[in-house]
Amino acid sequence: MDTIGPGSTLVIVWKPDPAVTSLLVDQHDAVAVLTLNRPDRLNALNMETVDALRAALEALATDDDVRVVVLTGAGRGFCAGGDLEIVAGDAASPTASSTADQVRRHLHIAELLHSMSKPTIAAVNGPCAGAGMSLACAADFRVAARSAHFSTAFAKVGQSGDYGLAWSLHHLLGPALARRLFFLDRRIPAEEALGLGLVSDVYDDAELVPAALRLARGFADMPRLTVAALKGNLVDAAHLPLDEYLDREAERFVQVSRTEDAREAARAYVEKRVPRFVGR
Repeated sequence: MDTIGPGSTLVIVWKPDPAVTSLLVDQHDAVAVLTLNRPDRLNALNMETVDALRAALEALATDDDVRVVVLTGAGRGFCAGGDLEIVAGDAASPTASSTADQVRRHLHIAELLHSMSKPTIAAVNGPCAGAGMSLACAADFRVAARSAHFSTAFAKVGQSGDYGLAWSLHHLLGPALARRLFFLDRRIPAEEALGLGLVSDVYDDAELVPAALRLARGFADMPRLTVAALKGNLVDAAHLPLDEYLDREAERFVQVSRTEDAREAARAYVEKRVPRFVGR
């Protein structure tokens, strides 16, 4: 067993391949913790990590025993982006001969973080740049260590962006600020990111993952079907016109109101007690 933070015992529940060490997948109760694990490269993404991350998210998205997913980085950084030593190798680069369809399949990672029917949290420590910032911004929530700093980083390395960062920043911060962050590409420290609304909280580095786990446990204690419906509403609100959105909202409202957990929540409120949810 490994531990993250005081009193947080984590048990390995799934790993795509025992030989893969660049991504660690652990669970504490109903919270899965994914740790990018190339600390010597500031967790820069290579193809092994990308493949493992996509497989892990696909598995966790359909695992009813997992209610919340936390993504973080080992060592002193969250993720410095794509591994430029690989990209600079030209023919050795995984993108050198890739088609748009092949790249799109990898970018499904951002879609999973954004759209899976359970909350996702990025616990950001140290550098969070390029594709790393893309992954963090695809999550529902971002909490940061005081050491964290953010950078779009694509223009200065000759890239146009990936994992949906332009889309995410447009929706998180608005089009004007998204353009500033992409074109000016300056480093945004954690406290400034908090002021911009890019992150919800900033913690001392040692407290980051324990704080993220506390947040996650709070979500995990909520009724599962209600959380899925809430997230579905929020995802739909980002792109549907109002009439279509209201159609889906009405369907979810009716479905959730008929669940055992909705009735239990109402009874518990009237009886002034803690509800006991069963996931139905």
